[in-house]
Amino acid sequence: MTYKTSIGLNENIVAVLCYLGFWMTGVLFLFVEKENKFVRFHAIQSAMVFMVLTAIVFLIAWVPYVGWLLADFAGFFSLFLWALFMFMAWRGSRLKIPVIGRIAYNYVYQ
Repeated sequence: MTYKTSIGLNENIVAVLCYLGFWMTGVLFLFVEKENKFVRFHAIQSAMVFMVLTAIVFLIAWVPYVGWLLADFAGFFSLFLWALFMFMAWRGSRLKIPVIGRIAYNYVYQ
């Protein structure tokens, strides 16, 4: 069953769009979508996960001598999570990562 959102698209498509621009589109769709809980969950999770990962990558990059290498690995991990989250949102799944996913789920559904 497909559910519509306030912008008129399928909820799975909008959930994928929440991850498309990392944390920026998560924040955008958090303000745009007011009714659909599935989209709001993915928007909150996207914003929280990728804000934390962005800060971690920038902090790691400042480590002398090996920071750029470690930041590259952290960046590749971020891209892996980005692709995984978009695929799972496309399938209609609520993939919750341990801490942030539970916070997002509780915020939206309770």
